[in-house]
Amino acid sequence: MVSWFRDELGHKEQEEARRKGVLPEELFNELLAAEPPGCTGLMMQPYWGPGLKDPMAKGAFLGFGDMHTRSSMYRATIEGIGYALRDGLETLEKRGRFQSERIAVSGGASQSDLICQISADILGRPHLRGETYETSSLGAAILTSTGLGLHPSIDDAVAAMVRYKTEFKPRSENTNLYSRLFGVYKKIYPRLNGLYQDIQTITGYPEL
Repeated sequence: MVSWFRDELGHKEQEEARRKGVLPEELFNELLAAEPPGCTGLMMQPYWGPGLKDPMAKGAFLGFGDMHTRSSMYRATIEGIGYALRDGLETLEKRGRFQSERIAVSGGASQSDLICQISADILGRPHLRGETYETSSLGAAILTSTGLGLHPSIDDAVAAMVRYKTEFKPRSENTNLYSRLFGVYKKIYPRLNGLYQDIQTITGYPEL
């Protein structure tokens, strides 16, 4: 979804990024900072691709007003991803009968302090970011070093090779706001599901 925003709505940042020799995503932080938590009522349902929720589910922006801008759409997108992550986390915790205390973040988006903070606020758990965001490679190195006997166990390899650099603590005022909006988010799909089916019947997309 971030790539979609970059390619379709981020032409200004792409041009500026080329001049500065940086990634466009780095400049998107300015869009995030321009909007308040909750995006003045704009919400995004992040079902950008068929099959993520069900084959006919589609993405949706809700709550548009004349005060909303391109930066509103970007922040709503990031917040919508956060709601989806919270939805998934709560499902995992319920089925696994556990309660997570902290969240480790990795990948390209984890390089953004603002995205990490928004995610911490939405999930209501501290987020830890390691010294490297390429954790797939780090995990492979941990398994390889254990297999070669360089470390006696995976736990020992993790202790030696994993180092957390930054912690993002949830801010209570934002977490309270996001929790209320998450209740709205949970209602979006059930209420739009019938409309998605109508759209598929009329247009034939996605093909089933």
